[in-house]
Amino acid sequence: MELRHFRCFVAVAETLHFARAAEQLGISPPALTKQIQEIERLLDVRLFQRTKRSVSLTSAGEVFLEEALRTLQQAARAEDAARRAGRGEIGRIEIGYIASAA
Repeated sequence: MELRHFRCFVAVAETLHFARAAEQLGISPPALTKQIQEIERLLDVRLFQRTKRSVSLTSAGEVFLEEALRTLQQAARAEDAARRAGRGEIGRIEIGYIASAA
């Protein structure tokens, strides 16, 4: 599973509306539906209860939402740490000193 799957799932879970979630993500509703179906196929579980008029989370969807949010937060922290390390804001500096050279 990729981070895009988590982002798609969270967008639908937070809006409970496929068209609004797709707009928020900048993709078409059919593409978003396909992503959600792929997640459900990978997990072999239904994450959403869908009718023609509403979308709601199943109990598995509620559990997955908590973990998906944690995963996305951890990914954001990893990205931030890498950027900070690249700028020299975090990490280690080792300085060597030889008394006889002074």
